[in-house]
Amino acid sequence: MRVAMIGTGYVGLVSGACFADFGHVVTCIDKDESKIERLKAGIMPIFEPGLETLVETNVREERLFFSTDAAAAVRGADAVFIAVGTPSRRGDGHADLSYVYAAAQEIADLIEGFTVIVTKSTVPVGTGDEIERLIRERRPDAQFAVVSNPEFLREGAAINDFKRPDRVVVGTDDERARDVMRQLYRPLNLNETPLVFTGRRTSELIKYAANAFLALKITFINEIADLCEAVGADVQQVSKGIGLDGRIGSKFLHAGPGYGGSCFPKDTLALVRTAVDAGAPVTLVETTVKVNDARKKAMAGRIVKALGGSVAGKTVGILGLTFKPNTDDMRDAPSLDIIPALQALGAKVQAFDPEGMHEAERLLSNVDFKTGPYEALDGADVMVILTEWDRFRALDLDRVKSLLKNPVIVDLRNVYRPDEMQALGFAYSSIGRP
Repeated sequence: MRVAMIGTGYVGLVSGACFADFGHVVTCIDKDESKIERLKAGIMPIFEPGLETLVETNVREERLFFSTDAAAAVRGADAVFIAVGTPSRRGDGHADLSYVYAAAQEIADLIEGFTVIVTKSTVPVGTGDEIERLIRERRPDAQFAVVSNPEFLREGAAINDFKRPDRVVVGTDDERARDVMRQLYRPLNLNETPLVFTGRRTSELIKYAANAFLALKITFINEIADLCEAVGADVQQVSKGIGLDGRIGSKFLHAGPGYGGSCFPKDTLALVRTAVDAGAPVTLVETTVKVNDARKKAMAGRIVKALGGSVAGKTVGILGLTFKPNTDDMRDAPSLDIIPALQALGAKVQAFDPEGMHEAERLLSNVDFKTGPYEALDGADVMVILTEWDRFRALDLDRVKSLLKNPVIVDLRNVYRPDEMQALGFAYSSIGRP
């Protein structure tokens, strides 16, 4: 089948490359000429394991193309995907749908014959209705169906998530559109992937509900971690104990400094705003947002406490800046709250991240960025693990101890074991463990 993908951000680029790898002919479209030129040259705008090779292979085999001109790709497409950004709107937290609607209007002027227009961007309930209205208003003669097909990609594991998903959700009542979507995802039949067809509004809500539930789960275990510290229990054992219950599951039960990234913060906030407007407040999600924001801001206090109550004039060595490992995404990362808070208290910060340095340099000021983990610890008063990259899981701890002014470690990801660290002579602080 022929696919046009509007937007070459994280979702659009990964989805386009994976559809091409399924055997479809895909054209990824973006208005940013320099970005398209870099993609044609094989230069990825994001870090995602395996993406560069996937793109290179499908470009070489002439299934994947990049262009700034939507006309030819949209006119010949069986399906046109909208995969543009929907950031939080300044001032009220609603999703900013201006890019989505602009894409819909552009598509309206170009489609020929029956075309399935698929919303891949994360959008609030009712957005598909408005897209349909806009297109019908501009092209009353057009034959088309607007479909919701939310993405469930985890940064750092996106290719596997696309090719081996838990489920594919498709929101449409149009049988012709269902047939097109079945053909697009037919390669997943081998894995017996559930293809869940729903109404369009239901599909739109599924995406928000899924992210809100996962965010709530993270926030829940973080609060249990605080309780564990107060009563002398171990949150990792608590997580294992409850995670073995099939009704609960073990995923997203890892205590830490709070969730961040491109999805959870903006999607929980958008769901809260949608629910308030609909007169059906989601109080649990509202609380989750507040608790998570407060948690990230409070993490600097743990580092201050580990250094005896003051960081003034001291150097903090930070390992990890991105919101999670295996990505260069800095959006709503805990580091963006923790580092400025430490600096405001008089600390000097030197830091290293395997992939997030370029973006971090744009978002953080007065940070001494280093070329490796040991360089970030050299002469520091404390080592702080903010992101659990594999490179930080087996550090030479004797070397770490020799580099630090004081043998103090604050592990906000519970990478190491308290008993082993104490045996090595470190003053070791982690999350939710005695």
